[in-house]
Amino acid sequence: MSNESKQSKPDCPLIGQDGNIFNLVGIASRTLKRNELSEEASEMTSKVFKSGSYEEALGIIGEYVNITSVDEPGESIGLEMR
Repeated sequence: MSNESKQSKPDCPLIGQDGNIFNLVGIASRTLKRNELSEEASEMTSKVFKSGSYEEALGIIGEYVNITSVDEPGESIGLEMR
């Protein structure tokens, strides 16, 4: 990811979600796509599934999105159209 992209990571409410890595990748991927970062979503997903551990996978997700709590105000995880 470029430095510019890293500076504008979208908030993603993962804390408090089901911790299954497939679920977390899906939420993060949808967040990226909603923020017009489809290429980054594909790149992140590929890296996560090539990672060697759960902790490494979470670290990769954190490189692409700002991990927030579902209880924090701000971006909702709903599937509304934008």
